[in-house]
This record gives sequence, structure tokens and C-alpha cells, in this order.
Amino acid sequence: MTTTIALAGKGGVGKTTIAGMVIKYLIQSQAGSVLAIDADPSSNLNMVLGLDLGWTVGDIREDMLAQVKQSLTAGGAAMGVMPGGSSKREYLDYHIRSSLAEGDRVDLIAMGRSEGQGCYCAVNHNLREVIDAFSKNYQYVVIDNEAGMEHLSRRTTRDVDHLLIVSDPTQRGIVAAQRIAEFRNDLDISIKNTYLILNRVMSDVPAALQEKIDTLDFPLIGAIPADHELAEFEYSGRPLVELPDESPVYQAVAGMMQEIL
Repeated sequence: MTTTIALAGKGGVGKTTIAGMVIKYLIQSQAGSVLAIDADPSSNLNMVLGLDLGWTVGDIREDMLAQVKQSLTAGGAAMGVMPGGSSKREYLDYHIRSSLAEGDRVDLIAMGRSEGQGCYCAVNHNLREVIDAFSKNYQYVVIDNEAGMEHLSRRTTRDVDHLLIVSDPTQRGIVAAQRIAEFRNDLDISIKNTYLILNRVMSDVPAALQEKIDTLDFPLIGAIPADHELAEFEYSGRPLVELPDESPVYQAVAGMMQEIL
């Protein structure tokens, strides 16, 4: 049975960093393999994990559509067949599996750039089916989303077990987290549990901020301290999964994951 964990939050709050710490915890403390899905067009989760990234799903999608347009006059693509005789589903399946960045008990797939001009409905449907089909082979799926959540159900048809909404420790951040959480009721997928994470907290959560958090319809699962060692890793470009286990950032995320799982 696959457990799906998704992260969301406005840009710049540290979703990708926390996604990396979640994956580090799963690799070290849980049985089974992990599939990381980088659903942010900037596609830098691979740097956090120390993995080389070649093609993204966006590259594959655009390449396939270019071939379809070239072969329309021949009739093959219009009948669902790619040049060379493979079906569109087979083409996507092969190239997406080939694009996986493979690590030690974790594989990464990056969604890459968003759609350009043209009709992508059929392609996105096939993409979701392909990604969902092979994600069933993993014990955990961790999805690092774009700033909002409106595209989550276009990435996967599977239910989300745990949604982690990340915010900075400000009133504006909590309001943004609340608005993002409201999207979860409009998606075509089920989200079982939703939690708030405060990131880069300098000390205790101020009383005024806690009052605002208490009005949310999803609980605060924990706070992650600001940490100079993490900043040094960011400056040097070292993979954040190489942070030592005693890192306050990792310890905070590990504590949250122990409670959630």
C-alpha cells in the first residue's frame, strides 16, 4: 500500500527543503522505496537530493506533441500511434521511466515546464495514468507542489494521505496557507489529513501568530527553526539530504513525520 505525502505553500517558504528532509527521514527510518515527484516548474528538488536530472515530463510531453504534429498528415498520430509504431501510452511510459533520476532507495521524476499552447487534455490524462501506474511500486510518494494546489489533481489521480502546508511565521504567511488549504475541497482527489508547518522560526511562536493559527481548520504539526548550517549548505550547493542527523532542521521534520506516520 502506497502512502502519498504532498507539500504545498506559497513560493519561497521552503517547501522543497522540507520535502528533502521528509525523504531523508523516510529513507533512514521507514521500509520500502520512495518516489519523489517534483511538480514545481523550477525543478530543483534534484539538487536537494543530490541527483542528476535529465529530461522532465514537460520535455517528454512537448517532444511527443511535436512528433504528433509532424505525423498528422500521415494518419498515424491521429489514430493514436507514434512514429515507429508504438502507441502514445507506450511512448510516454517508456520515456517517463527512462527519465527517472535514480538514487539510493529514492527515485525522482520532475514535471518541469507547464503546458504551452495547444490541447494537452489527452496527453495529461495519459501522463497521470502512466505516473500513477508505476508509483504503485513505491512504499511512499512525496510530491513537491507548485506555490498553490490547483494543479495537484492534474499530476495524480491517487488520494493524498498527508498534505503538509508550509508557511513562514508571519500573519501574511498564515493567510496564504489558509487560502491554499481551501483548494483541497475543490480537487478531484481525496486528502485525508492536512497539517500546517511553520518554517524558519527564530524562537517560540508569538502569541498573536498562535491566535491566528488557532482559527485554522487544520492543525499546526510543528515548527522548524532557522538554522545557519542549512544556510551554509544552500550557499555551497551541497545536497541538503547530507545534513547531519543532529541538524535541528532534520530533527524537527523527523519529529513531525514520527507523529504523522
